[in-house]
Amino acid sequence: MDHPLDRPVWSMLTGRQAHLATGDRQAVRIDRGYGPFGAAADTGAAAQAALAAMVPDEGELWVVEGEPWPLPPGTREVRRAVLAQMIAEGPPPAPRAGEPAMVPLSDADAPEMAALAEHAKPGPWGPATHRYGPFFGVREEGRLLAMAGQRMLMPGMAEVSGVATWADCRGRGLARALIGHVMRAMVARGETPFLHSYADNAGAIALYETLGFRIRRQVHVLVIARGE
Repeated sequence: MDHPLDRPVWSMLTGRQAHLATGDRQAVRIDRGYGPFGAAADTGAAAQAALAAMVPDEGELWVVEGEPWPLPPGTREVRRAVLAQMIAEGPPPAPRAGEPAMVPLSDADAPEMAALAEHAKPGPWGPATHRYGPFFGVREEGRLLAMAGQRMLMPGMAEVSGVATWADCRGRGLARALIGHVMRAMVARGETPFLHSYADNAGAIALYETLGFRIRRQVHVLVIARGE
């Protein structure tokens, strides 16, 4: 592995977010409340068997790697996908005139955040996903219209994640404003923002590029479940 982002899940769960992980030197997975991510040390038989043992009896395990990952023994492939891994270059975007007020979100907002994530599907979401780190939202007349926050942490880097907007609120620049806000908070902490987008989501990638992100490489998602 030449760079922590080449194996993002392994890097996060054996590094800055090891406190969220279970497992050992062969394989790790994140606390299920935070999501379904897991990783093996390598593609050897012992590590692959350890990874297979991490798959829940009911549910899925998501493997995110720089190269396509082989199917661990005793598991079945649910799906594969390709992501564009993007990293911010240069300073974060400055706030635009007229941007909405952005407020920090907390445990008290968790039910609304989960409902918004279920609607917009920004990626895997669990009952503790909102606790990855600072999340911010835009409210109007009490309603949570949009949100964005962080997920994976690497040495000197933080992932923008959980970007979601209700369908009837899109087209108002809420996602752009929230991503910019999250980026500025990360940079203020001395971290470089990065993110992942499905490689075929041209609209999202184009938006991220206007915010200063550039594609670093493709990474591969393998979603697995216990074999039948």
